[in-house]
Amino acid sequence: MNTEYLESFVAAVDCGSLAEAARRLDVTAATLAARVHALEVDLDMQLLQRAGRVVKATEAGLKILEPARALLRDERNLRVIAGDGARVGELRLGAFVSALTNVLPPVLKNLYARYPEVALFITPGASIELCRKVGSGELDAAVVVEPQFAIRKTCEWRPFLEEPLVVVAPASMAGRDAHEVLRNEPFIRYERSVLGGQLADRYLRDHQIHPHQRLEIDGLLAIAALVDQGIGVSLLPDWVSLWSSGLSLARLPLPGPAPVRRSGLIWASNGPHAALARDFFQEALAIFGAVQAVPRAKVRSR
Repeated sequence: MNTEYLESFVAAVDCGSLAEAARRLDVTAATLAARVHALEVDLDMQLLQRAGRVVKATEAGLKILEPARALLRDERNLRVIAGDGARVGELRLGAFVSALTNVLPPVLKNLYARYPEVALFITPGASIELCRKVGSGELDAAVVVEPQFAIRKTCEWRPFLEEPLVVVAPASMAGRDAHEVLRNEPFIRYERSVLGGQLADRYLRDHQIHPHQRLEIDGLLAIAALVDQGIGVSLLPDWVSLWSSGLSLARLPLPGPAPVRRSGLIWASNGPHAALARDFFQEALAIFGAVQAVPRAKVRSR
């Protein structure tokens, strides 16, 4: 069985579109459709159903989808092993959303300088889901916020960046007391489904601060844009991209030790790309490791 046919089928299901899958695999849509058709003929079953430009797996297609993914992972791993662990091939890397803009660009710049032949496939997502994908072998590694649960023994997580919480306010509020601002100004809450939002919520409760909440939303840049418009203030990780966004913002440090959002890399410690993942971590540590934050704050699950 030609693994290119399997790869085309899996890409079509993942993308939900033959055209998008073809772009991902750098082939024409006709070539990709022909590969999927050849696989269907070989297996004597229909694998995809089409509705206009949208495609999805049939019941038979769903049955072979995960085995097909596993076979493709095994083939990729064999190629790496055959190369004696050389830092080549495709690294399947996940990253939580805010890391896409402040972590990946400088780290990948240095990594490509060392290994120009390396190819990467980037999957954005929530840290919890990315950890699961690394554990299952769907990803080789992922940049995630520190897991608040036990990771698989086959995986390793190490931190390289710490971001203490700060009050983000309109520039006109620069110099004001952080607690006074939180108590008296309209508040935009960082969504409590993510660790940064949980840290902020815990801090407010521990200091008996009951802000006048206007809305709750995920997305650091989205919150920063709302603050810039004078809609409210927020309590966020001190994310470097906030201050290079061109928005008119003030950073108000919290008095005393602040909770810290820790980011790092999780990878399959015995995976075929473990050496490359460790190189990625070392590059990230060299860039961000000088950032030393105040002691961590524990997070209670909600």
